[in-house]
This record gives sequence, structure tokens and C-alpha cells, in this order.
Amino acid sequence: MLLHKILPIFEWLPNYKKSFLAGDVTAGLTVGIMLVPQGMAYAMIAGLPPVFGLYASLIPQIIYAIMGTSRQLAVGPVAMDSLLVASGLGALSLSGINEYISMAVFLSLFMGAIQLLLGILRMGFLVNFLSKPVISGFTSGAAIIIGLSQLKHLLGIHIVRSNQVHSLLINAFENISATNIYALSIGIFSILLIKVIKKFNKKFSKRFPAALLLVVIGVGIVYFFELQNVGLKIVGKVPSGLPSFQLPEIPLNQVSNLTPIALTLALIAFMEAISVSKAIEEKQNDYEIDSNQELVALGASNMIGSFFQSYPTTGGFSRTAVNEQAGAKTGIAPLISVLIVGLTLLFLTPLFYYLPNSVLAAIIMVAVFGLIDLSYPKELYKKRKDEFILLLLTFMITVTIGIKEGILSGVLISLLIMVYRTSKPHIAVIARVKDTNYYKNILRFNTDIENRKDILGIRIDSQLFFGNKDYFKKELFKHINNKGEELELVIINTEAISYIDSSGAHALIKIIEELKLRNIKVMFSGTTGPTRDILYKSGIIGILGKENLFLRSYEAEDYYDGRYRKTEISKKIAEQTENNFL
Repeated sequence: MLLHKILPIFEWLPNYKKSFLAGDVTAGLTVGIMLVPQGMAYAMIAGLPPVFGLYASLIPQIIYAIMGTSRQLAVGPVAMDSLLVASGLGALSLSGINEYISMAVFLSLFMGAIQLLLGILRMGFLVNFLSKPVISGFTSGAAIIIGLSQLKHLLGIHIVRSNQVHSLLINAFENISATNIYALSIGIFSILLIKVIKKFNKKFSKRFPAALLLVVIGVGIVYFFELQNVGLKIVGKVPSGLPSFQLPEIPLNQVSNLTPIALTLALIAFMEAISVSKAIEEKQNDYEIDSNQELVALGASNMIGSFFQSYPTTGGFSRTAVNEQAGAKTGIAPLISVLIVGLTLLFLTPLFYYLPNSVLAAIIMVAVFGLIDLSYPKELYKKRKDEFILLLLTFMITVTIGIKEGILSGVLISLLIMVYRTSKPHIAVIARVKDTNYYKNILRFNTDIENRKDILGIRIDSQLFFGNKDYFKKELFKHINNKGEELELVIINTEAISYIDSSGAHALIKIIEELKLRNIKVMFSGTTGPTRDILYKSGIIGILGKENLFLRSYEAEDYYDGRYRKTEISKKIAEQTENNFL
């Protein structure tokens, strides 16, 4: 059983059905064909020679097929991670392409180790700190940067690499007079062809990907018209053969500089993979995604892949969607994709010699601009202005300062908003609704409540901890003082309090003691079992008195008026703790 959890292939492979084979083969061939031009294009985004995109499409897929819990996730190089690699390594002072490649391979090992460790420690929940507004703002910003970074290939001019939109645009404008008309023409033609195929011939696009068709056309045009002689940039020689086993170089002097980008890569890559795999899982009924095992699988894929010259990889949105639509049922599909890429490396790399860079740029631009989401920001602007501002800030920081800074700032701002909200929780004054046993917010039921001057009901809709104890005390005594000298009873409804830390417990003790000095009685209502346990363990119950615990707020009021006496069962339910069964 433990082996099945660590290596899920042993769960589905023994139950493999012949009916799965046709779908797996079709999906594997389709995704494998997609991977060849996509992998080369994404390697260019990362600042690597195109062949490294093919290397990254091999071992990580095999490892994930063995260890992953998704049967359709297509692992390999993706645009977002490629840009993060370029962003992180571009900020370092590297001596040349060989050192750059070594750093990219080491990043795969580093981020994989982080993912593996997080998976072993069962910390898959960390991805929850990447809220949807942050993800949306970051993704849209990164997509624009990725797209604009390809202007140098689309225009055939030199543009200094940058992660800032304004720098890219200014540099492109300054050098636009040097535009190569052949590169621009081929690039625009490629973009239009992809859009036309996707819009009017979806079935054809699935069976024969537009990217592959563009590669064939682009190579043919350059070869027959010898456009490489008129300044058109081409891929050139692509090394043939499978990647060899090599131990990644560990640059000890750069580890501290690479740690933030490796951590960002680890979380972003996991977020990408888990979001698309969860979306596909909803359409299936024969397996469940285990987020912690996904971290282990992705971590192992990147770590082992780094020994075979792979740079950081994860599950891709578009390829996973195609994989599922083409009929993939198991991990056999990615193994077939690996076979296609492997055969390409062994026998077909000379065919890519005349491939124009502008074709790869077109493939990238169409793919990433599809990630820009305009509908979600519009929805937030109408319904949730605070989250719209969060999305906008993340987007603006991403496009003006940098990729890494954008996602980290977004997460930080999200956490600050969360801390602010928990530090000032919703606190309601509650009172009995006339002729009922309901206690409700007096602001919502102003004309229907029984307004008693001798009783104050209060409800805090949050846990009580060091961050909000002072705010709770301040609000409580404000309402107590508003009641005046006639106040004799405070009923604190604790239904929404899920936890009380030591600071919150100390504050409650001080509040109860202070109110006793003012001859004001305190009763608790609706206290849940775990919170009740804390009342006993922290000593609050000794100050409050267990007889002042009630199931409902109206029971506390009736008890105070002498109209209610606890039965044995109500007493047991209201006062019971884990070590004290009354």
C-alpha cells in the first residue's frame, strides 16, 4: 500500500485496459508533436539554446508518469517558468552561455529539492497563499512581459533583455528602424495562421497542431529562398542525440542569490500543475489528486531531470488540455510523448536548422497572450474593489519592477490584508428578536429586537488571538459604556470563535475580572467543544464559572431572569470538556 502511494504507477498499471491504449497513443503522439516546437520556443524564453527545451521534455515526463497522481497532466517546459528562469539568471553576473546553462540546470535541482521537501513535510497547503487575484494579476503581467520579450525575434532586431515592460518597449522603439522585414512578415503570417486554424478548424488543430505546421512552412520558406543570407535569424545547428548523464554544478557562491527564485519557481510551478490537474480531475471518476504527492512527483521530476540537462519544468496548461481531449487515460500517454521527442533528438534535429526564430516567437506570443484574463478583473471591479486593487497592484509591480517581485509582493500584500482583517474582526451587538428565541444583530433587526438596558449581547466572528484581543476589548467596553449604569449582564456569543490563544485567554480573564468589579455578570453561549477545552485548560472557566456556559444566548437571558434551569443533558452539552464528562 505504501509503495502505491509513493509510486502511483503500481496502482493504475496492473489495472490497465486494452481500451485505454488507443486514447493514450493518440494523446501521446499529439502532445509529443506539440512539445517539439513548444519546447524549443520556451527554451528561448529562458535564454537557453532551443535544444534544452527538448531535453526538458524527456526525463521529467518519465518520472512524473511513475510518481504523479494525475493521469493526464503533461509535464515539461512552460512559458511562465521559463521566464522566471530568465528573470532570476538575468540579474546575476554570469561569464557566458556555458555558466548560464549550468545555472539553469542547477535551478532545476534546487527547485526540485524544495518541492520534494515540501511534499515530504506535507505542506501542499502553501499554495493556498497564492490567492486568485494575485495569480490573475501576476499571470497577466508575466504574459505581457513574455510576449514583449519576443519582439526582438519578431522584428529581427537587438533588444536588451529586461523584465520590465517599459524598458522593453523603449528599447524596441529605439531600434525599430533596424527591423528585418522578412522576420516581421514571417512572424505576422505565423500569428495569423495559428489564430485562423484555432478559430475555424478545431478538429484539424487537435490532430495536426498549428505549431508543427508553422515549423514545416517556416523551414521550407527559409530553405528555398535562402533568407538566412538576408539577415533573418534562424535556429541553426541543433545538437543531435539524447542528453547525457551529468552531475549538476553547484555554485556555492550563488546559492543565496538563487534561493528566492528557486522558492518562487517551486511554488509557482506547483500552483500551475495543481490548478490544471485539479480542473481535469473534476472530469474523471477513477482517481483523486494528492497535492502532497504531486509536490513529491514534481520535485523528483525536476531533480532527476537536472542530471540529464533539464531546466525547470512543471505541468503545462495547454498541453494538459490537449492530452485530456485527445483521450489520454494513463501515464502511458506521456511515455509515448517522450518517445516522439527522443526520436526527434536522435534523427530529426538537422531539419530544424533553417527554422526562423520569428516562428518560435509567434508560437510563444499566441500562447502567452491567451493567458491574459480581462473578465476576472472586471468582475472584481464590480463586486470586490479591495481584491481588484490587490490584482492591479500585483499586475503593476510585475510589469514595472519584475516577475519575482510581482509574485512575492502579491503574496505579501495578500497576507497583510488577511492580517488586517483578522486584527479587526466583525463584532456585532446582538439582542433577542421579539417573540422568538433568536439572538440577532441589532443593526439588521433594529425594529424587531427587544432592547434591554440591563443586558448586552456581543458576538465576535473570529478566533480570539494576540492580533485582535485589544480590538475586541476596546469594542466590548465601548458597547458596555454605551449601555450605562443599568447594565448587569454581558452575554458573549462564542459560536464563531474557533480558537483562543494564550494572549486571547489572558485578555478574557482580565475582562471578566474587570466586569466583576463593576458588578456586571458574564455568560458565554454557543461555545464549541474545542474552544470549551481551551476555557478549562487556560483557567478561564475558574473565573467565569462553568454554570455560566449555555448552549444558546436566549438560555443565558432566561437563566438570568429565573425562567430557565439547565436539564442534565443541556448541562452536559453546554459544560462538557474532553477531560471532564459531566
